[in-house]
Amino acid sequence: MVHISEIATTWVKNIRNHAREGQKLVLKVLRVNAQKGQIDLSLRRVTGREKTDKLLEWKKSRRADSIFSLAAEKIGSDSKIDEIKDKILTKYPNSFNALEISVEKGEKIFKDLDIESEWASTLTEISRQKIKIDTAIVKGIIEVSSTNPAGIDDVKKALINAKKVEEASGTQINVYSIGAPKYRVEITAKNYSIAEKILEEATDEAIKTIKSLGGTGHKIN
Repeated sequence: MVHISEIATTWVKNIRNHAREGQKLVLKVLRVNAQKGQIDLSLRRVTGREKTDKLLEWKKSRRADSIFSLAAEKIGSDSKIDEIKDKILTKYPNSFNALEISVEKGEKIFKDLDIESEWASTLTEISRQKIKIDTAIVKGIIEVSSTNPAGIDDVKKALINAKKVEEASGTQINVYSIGAPKYRVEITAKNYSIAEKILEEATDEAIKTIKSLGGTGHKIN
């Protein structure tokens, strides 16, 4: 139930200006009364960002269900779907996230979760047909060096630690030498916001590592 006081922050003259029959809305749960079988909801307390995020999550959930249905149709059985989704949720925030990552990294991500080979390959194949991955690339340059006897190994360790910042979301980090002690750190991610965040973390990690080993490091741009 949504009380009229929870519809909008302004005076509600006509309820149909805010909610109509059959319309999909994002609402916030205020209270749950199990005895009455009633859930009190609010429309006015949902922010624009929450609405956008939840609708996107819902759309991705529908797309994931569609891919699972197509896989089940191809395999000839849907008895494993719930089991597979449960396994996916032990590592990934939702099923669609795992399907997205399989587009780039292949069926191994499913096999690592002990999902049967037939399902792993079928889900990956259909995901690659149905999901288009949009990516953003950002680059930064760092300078890391060390005059210690093991300086070369220390620089390698710093750059390896930068790559370890890679996230399960599908972020990819590549490090290239552009003439020691300068190195280019290149981030490929789903959008610029994520890419810039990971670039910051990766370059910080490289600099922190080299300094902890007695070397020097800083960002150039």
